[in-house]
Amino acid sequence: MSNTTNTTNTNSSQSRQGLERSIVNIIIITAIFSVVISLLMLFNYIQLAQNDPIESKTLSTLVELLSDDPNNDTLKTEIRAFDLMARKAYFTNQWQTKTGAWLLLIGAVVLVISLRYYHTLIAKIEKPDAENKSQQTSRILSSKWLLGSGVLVIGLAIIASFLSTDQLNKYEIETTLIDASNDEIEIVDLTQIEEPEKVKEENTTKIEISTPEVAEEKKVASTLEEKPAPIAKELSKPKVQFPTLAEIKQQYNSFRGYLGNGVTAAKNIPNSWDVTAGTNILWKIKVPVKGFSSPVVWNNKLFVTGANLQERWVYCYNTNNGELIWQQQANSIPGSPTTAPKTTDDTGLAAPSVVTDGIHVSAIFGTGDIITFDMNGNRLWAKNLGVPDNHYGHSSSLLSWKEKLIIQYDTNKGGRLLTLNIQSGEVIWDIKRSSHISWASPLLIEVDNKMQVVTSTEPTVAGYDLETGKELWQIDCMMGEVGPSPAYGNGLVFVANEYATLAAIDPVKGEIVWEDNYYLPEVASPVVSDGLLFIATTYGVFACFDVHTHNMYWEAEFDEGFYSTPIIADGKLFAIDMNGVVHIMKVDRELKQIANIPMGEAVMTTPAFVDGKIFIRGNEHLYCIGK
Repeated sequence: MSNTTNTTNTNSSQSRQGLERSIVNIIIITAIFSVVISLLMLFNYIQLAQNDPIESKTLSTLVELLSDDPNNDTLKTEIRAFDLMARKAYFTNQWQTKTGAWLLLIGAVVLVISLRYYHTLIAKIEKPDAENKSQQTSRILSSKWLLGSGVLVIGLAIIASFLSTDQLNKYEIETTLIDASNDEIEIVDLTQIEEPEKVKEENTTKIEISTPEVAEEKKVASTLEEKPAPIAKELSKPKVQFPTLAEIKQQYNSFRGYLGNGVTAAKNIPNSWDVTAGTNILWKIKVPVKGFSSPVVWNNKLFVTGANLQERWVYCYNTNNGELIWQQQANSIPGSPTTAPKTTDDTGLAAPSVVTDGIHVSAIFGTGDIITFDMNGNRLWAKNLGVPDNHYGHSSSLLSWKEKLIIQYDTNKGGRLLTLNIQSGEVIWDIKRSSHISWASPLLIEVDNKMQVVTSTEPTVAGYDLETGKELWQIDCMMGEVGPSPAYGNGLVFVANEYATLAAIDPVKGEIVWEDNYYLPEVASPVVSDGLLFIATTYGVFACFDVHTHNMYWEAEFDEGFYSTPIIADGKLFAIDMNGVVHIMKVDRELKQIANIPMGEAVMTTPAFVDGKIFIRGNEHLYCIGK
């Protein structure tokens, strides 16, 4: 009996010792793993602190050199390339920081659980003799020193991770602003407003202005009428007859035209022109205040916006002669910030394009101000949606259908999709989403005789019922800084983004049909026509795919990359690179280049088309091209 008891005790002791060794091994391995991750994160933070890509002295030096020599194309190319590299480096660093933080958290949790279990196990073991007790005390003391050192290193790493994820705080708003939930709206009566005076044709010019950019904007802006449009005294919501889809299809009423899809019904589009000689250039003007919004056209009226730190403007031009019909300032808006948020130079405060239904004209700015006029420039209502927390600047353009004004408002504070009543500004539905920031614009598609709003964000692509805002489907397939907007054709939704994927999605089943990652765009949106999908990249490659099989039919490499989204018009593909060269290609399974026409200035916006005419907004001028 005694032998059996001793044997049992021995086996139990050996089992405990084996378990103890296993736990000790886990503790050691986990501690080493956590310390290594911590050291790597500390090194990552030190490296970022010493060489912050967002605050690059090299980039600042290049920009200063360019200010002294603004026509130096080589410097412009170097700046764009360096800026792209810096942004890639920054977001790679952020991915490393986030991944390291998760690994460190997992390691710390395993370490704490192991230590807790180890001490629980030790407490159950019989009291040791004096010699073992002395050795055990030494081990415990060593363990405490090791644990303390590890906790210190891990603590420093956690602090470094928090510090590393706030490198873009220079773009945050510097003043206290009114909360985004402010729904105060200014409304006017359509029946009690006076007709604004037409602005003289003095702004139409074909003369190059050589004064510095800021001085020029101040000079022109100072001549503009400062008072807002007349405001009526009473609320009125007159009945209106909204245009049908067929009527909208004959116009170019939003960013990328009909339903925001990049395909227009315009015919007789010119294939050749010469800016220098003036051949087929019907008119050329300089917009008073600059912006990166693309032109939008309804009948004989063209709309663009402009903004700087002091003011925001909506302009209406005559498409026949370039005459400025009216201009109105987006000011005196409840909730508008007293200090504009910081944005990058290639986004600014007037990047989103307006939308019009031939009755209303709505515009949104990087301050969160949204405003609606009638077609004669009479102000109907205005409000602020909350200043967007966006480190480049808000750029998502507006869409509308009947009484609904559609706004994708995804910022660093979270995802948001809403519709306002275009006549009054009242909220129809407003959805908070789990998605992250996006610079893409929404897309409207018709599925089973119902309108869907499709959005692309990080990481979610989703479709929403336009009437209720109900989410109909969603797929997590995007990542990074989502700039390209979705496209639709042949019953499929196409989304793409650099460092993510190119995906064809069935909006009925809500599932991916195919994916590819060979060529991916960073800014320019995909476009679809005749069973062909076209992709334009920032590194100068243009590619054509089959919409069903994603077989690549052809690829073409150009000297410059693309920010402007390609548009399909009259069986031809019009793509403008960043140098302002318009590449015209046939919509075909074989590469057939028709022309490559320089505009003489950089172009970041997307052109507009009506029968017989093209409207292109460059960094300096607005052009009308026609035979």
